Amino acid sequence: MQEHIRNRVLQIANYVVASAATVRQAAGVYGVSKSTVHKDITERLPEIDEELAAQVRRILDLNKAERHIRGGEATRKKYRGGED
Repeated sequence: MQEHIRNRVLQIANYVVASAATVRQAAGVYGVSKSTVHKDITERLPEIDEELAAQVRRILDLNKAERHIRGGEATRKKYRGGED
């Protein structure tokens, strides 16, 4: 694995752990696609650091479980004009 890719994988993983960010948020911060972030943290990261990969996996699983709630909130705000 090329060194710049390895460094990106570790940076993204540490960011996700520190901020509980979603794949989309991490992609925006690092200027890469969601597909790249997903591949980095699901395929490449376990080869580099298994413990960090497990931490990231827990966060991704939690984000996935909460995804429908965030979508519902966004829809509600859209139709209520941004009100809570």
